[in-house]
Amino acid sequence: MIADKFHPRGIERLSELGHEVLSEPSLSAGDLPETLAAKRPEILIVRSTKVTATSFEAAEGLALVIRAGAGVNTIDLEAASRLGIFVANCPGKNAIAVAELTMGLMLALDRRIPDANADLRAGVWNKKKYGTGRGLYGRRLGLVGFGSIAREVATRALAFGMQVRAYSPTLTAERADAYDVEVAPSLDALLGDSDVVSVHVPYRESTRHLIGAPQLALMPEGAVLVHTARGGVVDDRALSEAVAAGRIRAGLDVYEDEPSGGKAEFNLELRKLEGVYGTPHIGASTQQAAEAIAAEAIRIVTSFADRGVVPNTVNLDDHGPARHTLVVRHHDRVGVLASILDALRKHQLNVQDMHNVVFKGAEGAASATIAVENEPSADLLDDIRAHADVLGVDLRTAR
Repeated sequence: MIADKFHPRGIERLSELGHEVLSEPSLSAGDLPETLAAKRPEILIVRSTKVTATSFEAAEGLALVIRAGAGVNTIDLEAASRLGIFVANCPGKNAIAVAELTMGLMLALDRRIPDANADLRAGVWNKKKYGTGRGLYGRRLGLVGFGSIAREVATRALAFGMQVRAYSPTLTAERADAYDVEVAPSLDALLGDSDVVSVHVPYRESTRHLIGAPQLALMPEGAVLVHTARGGVVDDRALSEAVAAGRIRAGLDVYEDEPSGGKAEFNLELRKLEGVYGTPHIGASTQQAAEAIAAEAIRIVTSFADRGVVPNTVNLDDHGPARHTLVVRHHDRVGVLASILDALRKHQLNVQDMHNVVFKGAEGAASATIAVENEPSADLLDDIRAHADVLGVDLRTAR
């Protein structure tokens, strides 16, 4: 079931692959639980539609939710994990689209393009007023975050002749050098030394109001803030106060408490301020991005349907690989793996990850790699080795 807008060719392609596709582009978050309960899809594809715990609990048979985009803050990941439902996204597929809008907002703010166009349409020729742009060449651009979108922005900003720095807790000098970008020592340092600041981090509790009143106060007089990430990363009230005071200007595509539908009233105070240019969360909304995201969603569906493997899963345990791994070489016969797992069960050893490969040849052998949470005992290893179809057992422990 597709509970959002989706590229028409993507729907056609899913049908051609033999899937029954239910397209419900106008579903709201409130309608979703009842529809999931009635339609009982195995896979759900969404864009901005919220998937709440209530939706997950109503969705009998649901195994996979695909966010046709990057951010997953509209999906209750805890509820999905509790019910064993995979959640995947399509990272990087809209990066160019968002980067293009980011550059568009920078240019619009510098040359005051919307205001000049409004006057021109009203029959007013005011070259004197609008011929005062500072220009982007040589200006200092600070990127908050350095994921796929920020990297695309960096490439375009460098082509405009801007000086680009970035800050991310995980950004290394080596990685930044590959994009001709400098690393800022801290977020405060980046904000205090940038003519333009562009925000590119996901929304989560740790990034809520990452840019608030104290951070905005660090920005130089006359600086510009561009925000095309997620509503809530910037404190809109604090930003409104900073813009109203005439200290900075802003180009925005995302907002706190923005409408979820395609068309709605929008009364945020920020929209009224002369120093703000805004767009209605359209950063990823290009034909190219829609096609790329649809193709990635189809790849995820196909991998899951054909092999049970979910690319780009965002709600699996990320604590890292288990320290202890069993490698069991065995005859490729029915029941061998079952007996190995039964031995693990008897010794109260939980499996964290497992995969099995089969060697070529008429008398097939196979090898099972089993990651476990605790160190296997000598008795367990002896029990597995005693099986008639087991060819060998190795225990590997990470250092």
